[in-house]
Amino acid sequence: MVKYDGFDCVYGIELFKDGRVSNLQVLTEKVVNNKIKVPPGAEELVGRAVEHLFEKEDGEKNEWRGMVLSRAPIMTHWYYITYEKDPVLYMYQLWDDYKDGDLRVLPESENKHLLPADRKPGEEPESLVGKQVEYVTDNGLKRTGLVIYQVPAKPTVYYIKYDDDVHIHVYDLVKTT
Repeated sequence: MVKYDGFDCVYGIELFKDGRVSNLQVLTEKVVNNKIKVPPGAEELVGRAVEHLFEKEDGEKNEWRGMVLSRAPIMTHWYYITYEKDPVLYMYQLWDDYKDGDLRVLPESENKHLLPADRKPGEEPESLVGKQVEYVTDNGLKRTGLVIYQVPAKPTVYYIKYDDDVHIHVYDLVKTT
């Protein structure tokens, strides 16, 4: 997974095989960002449904509901998050927005539709990581991909990398039978 400066999405690219990647330089220094501190009294964000406000060019606020999936490895002040309006994987430093009132943790009564039903006590979910998936779009286009990650905070939520797309998609795969 790759996060480019200036882009909010996280991409799934095979860096050494993808023809679009040229002049790749792997820097030897580790980049660690410890500038942001967790506000006192702040709630844990991982696994929580949130309402995130983004400012548009005209200054108006645009509301997006989503779910905070996990902290990013290495860049521990960054969080993986996905939204109802666009179920791809995004990565943000959420605490500034939280302090500014632009990120609100939703009470459980407002987020039932965003969060999967809890497992029964002792029930271990079957992992789909490493499994091939096939998806047929509304217009009949068949897409194939690979399940690449299972979210520990919400075990029915998975990251899927489709063969024809650099974005990482996020789905709640609840067993229906």
